[in-house]
Amino acid sequence: MASRRPESFDGLSFRGRDDPLYGSGFSARSADPQHLHWVTTPPDIPGSRNLHTEDRTPLYDDPLSEHATPGAGGEAAPPGGVPADQLNKFVGFGIGLVSLFTENVLAHPYIVFRRQCQVNYHGRCYHLTPFSAVAVMYSITKTQGVRSLWKGMGSTFIVHAVTLGAEGVISELTPFPREFPHRWSLKQVAGHFLLKGLSAMVALPFYCSSLIETVQSEIVRDESASGLLDCVREGFLRLLGVGAPHSRRLLPLSCLLLPVALHALLRYSVSACVQRGALWLHQRVQQRNKPAGQELGPLDVYFPELAAAWLGALAADVVAFPLETALHRLALQGTRTIIDATDGAVATGNGGSPLVLPVNTQYDGFSDCLASIRRKEGVAGLYRGAGAMAAQYTVHAALLGAAHALLRLLLQGGGSGFRGTASVPVY
Repeated sequence: MASRRPESFDGLSFRGRDDPLYGSGFSARSADPQHLHWVTTPPDIPGSRNLHTEDRTPLYDDPLSEHATPGAGGEAAPPGGVPADQLNKFVGFGIGLVSLFTENVLAHPYIVFRRQCQVNYHGRCYHLTPFSAVAVMYSITKTQGVRSLWKGMGSTFIVHAVTLGAEGVISELTPFPREFPHRWSLKQVAGHFLLKGLSAMVALPFYCSSLIETVQSEIVRDESASGLLDCVREGFLRLLGVGAPHSRRLLPLSCLLLPVALHALLRYSVSACVQRGALWLHQRVQQRNKPAGQELGPLDVYFPELAAAWLGALAADVVAFPLETALHRLALQGTRTIIDATDGAVATGNGGSPLVLPVNTQYDGFSDCLASIRRKEGVAGLYRGAGAMAAQYTVHAALLGAAHALLRLLLQGGGSGFRGTASVPVY
């Protein structure tokens, strides 16, 4: 087959000055004698090998190349080290991963035991210290296995997902801001808090089903009938009022809307105020003690935020603990749930009490629940299981401290001399 390429085509000066399509004013760059080795593309494409007439394109950090000029290939990487931006990304990812793993995985056994203590009005031991709580957790693990402390973890993720999804949908359909604005007005603040309360109300049916999964004893659990999406199915069944028969003491969800909204708003407001206050105080102290011209490293930026978030979550849980106790008892009332006994050595089967206990409460509402707990169990009854919460935040703080020390050693060993270019966020 004959080639269609013109005989005058040589890849250099085709359609040059004599081409009638371009006229006599057209100057072909490819006909320049210094570019006779070019084939097609002109030397004006960044990153192309055609930018250099040598056999290879010199790298930006090649000290032997005469074409390597500062700024031609971006920022020069430090010799023998890691670029500052990659170092910051690595440190931020590592810190965030440790915090996320601690909050959602390692903290779950303490949340399970805390909820069991809150709804166990039979228990003689209130577990106000972490020592008694950890001892009973170990006894339950010995009797029922390690899985007994991680039950219901998948349902808690579903509740978080439903809450976040509800926030996104409501914020798109209404003028309520999803994030707290820096320059706020009273109307914006009211809309933001209303959004948080409505999101908690939407997730209430699934929160109740997740609560049942976390406190129900493994001894009476039917593994063949349990699944990951049982939380969603049971939530819809309770919302519609159908499904398995419950006791007459089961409260309708309408009685729990106000308590769950109050609990969510109290936790959120206390956590946000404490977190912002801690960050503001840290920035004041840092600006006073930091030498002039010194750049902040990634650890100096990320860890104060995590420490402030830890302190805010701790303060929120402590303040909202009585409301959470009453809310859990009301949500569990009439569901015929069997929980583990939480009375120490008696729960291991050495005493007269059984390993499991039924939840049989008869509260008329939120105020009646709070008054009954205070009258029959004392003020300390509102803080049943506080020792498990103390152990949870102690473990969280210890892991954050260990991650801080490990990353500091890695930065000193692998990225010595680099402080990064991170800046402190302003709140």
